[in-house]
Amino acid sequence: MKIDRRHLALAGAAAFGAANLLRSDAAAAEDEAGVTQAVETLRKAVFDKSKGDLEKLAADQLSYGHSSAVVQNKAEFIDGVMGRKGTLKSLTFPDLKVTMAGNNAVARHRWVSEAEVDGKTTTTEIGVLQVWTKADGGWQLFARQGYKLPEKA
Repeated sequence: MKIDRRHLALAGAAAFGAANLLRSDAAAAEDEAGVTQAVETLRKAVFDKSKGDLEKLAADQLSYGHSSAVVQNKAEFIDGVMGRKGTLKSLTFPDLKVTMAGNNAVARHRWVSEAEVDGKTTTTEIGVLQVWTKADGGWQLFARQGYKLPEKA
C-alpha cells in the first residue's frame, strides 16, 4: 500500500480526534470532581455558618427553593443561614449524583440533618436538586430546589 498525503492527513485527523475525546473525558471527570467538591464545601458552609464561603459559592442570580415552597435570592439565602435559630447537630448529603452539561452541572442528593431548636431535636430528610455553573474559575450554585420525599412504606 502506497502512503500519500491523504493517508497521513486522515491518520493525523484520527489521532487529533482521539486526543480531543480523551481530553474531553478527562475534563468532564475533572469538572465532575469540582462540582462534587463544591457541593461538599456548600454543606460545610451551611453547617458552619461560613458567610464568606456562602457568598463565594452562591451565584448572584441564585434561586434557592426550600421544600416548603419558600424561594430565596442570594442575600436571603445567606441571611437565612447566618440567622438560623436552631443549632445544626449534623448535616449530610447522601446519595450525591452529578451530571455534567458543558459549563453547567446538575447535582441531586438527599439533605439529612438533625437540629436542636429551643431544646427540641428535629430530624429533616428531603431531596435536593442543585444547578451549578462554572464561573470565575470555580463552581457556583445557580439554583436549588428542595422537595419532600415520598413516605417510606
